[in-house]
Amino acid sequence: MTRAWRIRGGSIPLDRTRIMGIVNVTPDSFSDGGRHATQDAAVAHGLALLAEGADVLDVGGESTRPGAQPVPAEEEAARVVPVVRRLAEAGAIISVDTMKASVAQAALAAGARIVNDVTAGRDPAMLPLVAREGAGVVLMHMQGEPRTMQQAPRYHDVVKEVAQHLHERARAATAAGVAPEAIALDPGIGFGKTQEHNLALLRGLPEIAMLGYPVLVGASRKGFLGALTGVADPADRVEASLAAHVLAAERGASIVRVHDVKAHKRALAVADALLEGP
Repeated sequence: MTRAWRIRGGSIPLDRTRIMGIVNVTPDSFSDGGRHATQDAAVAHGLALLAEGADVLDVGGESTRPGAQPVPAEEEAARVVPVVRRLAEAGAIISVDTMKASVAQAALAAGARIVNDVTAGRDPAMLPLVAREGAGVVLMHMQGEPRTMQQAPRYHDVVKEVAQHLHERARAATAAGVAPEAIALDPGIGFGKTQEHNLALLRGLPEIAMLGYPVLVGASRKGFLGALTGVADPADRVEASLAAHVLAAERGASIVRVHDVKAHKRALAVADALLEGP
């Protein structure tokens, strides 16, 4: 039987690797330099990603790049809510990328069906909100916070520690009333990790998948890929992102969060066909 990820108002079958397209409504995104910071530009970009084959659009109004400064909730909501509403009205499945329950609530009211929380419910109101609204949720591991997370991150055993943290946050979510079928886990590639930590987590994805929840991986255009390939411009890291995500799918990832949807759609069509074989 095909597993599915329950979201608000339905579910997403996980019969193939699903693609979450990134829509940054921020002036300081590491990957696109704020090219989609206006409402109209963000909506146009989201519609383009949808046409390229994105299964979900992840709309965020606060940069979580290393060193990023916090954005007030009112400003973040003003950025994302109109974009969420317009893309949802166009038929897209929308995830809101936020760590603030008030922003998530406004986005859900505007048509979002998933909450993607890089803090895995650090806001005490977040998990009860997700439960009450029947939304899907992505619980991500992050050491520290965006402003400080890359300041000498340390682990004794990064795979075991991240898996343990995600398991604990999943239990906290179910204790708050979130359906287990609505939970996806994200090891947080690049969030409080060195290059070695990121590679270890990608190799160790089967251990996280063994927790029993869909695994989301977001390595798209990230700095460790630039370090490995010598490519300084994030927009020129497409091939590196494809390699990371195809191998992540082979190791148990059910969802990948990406900037370059068309290329991933094609690469994953081949990868999924190979993975389905005898």
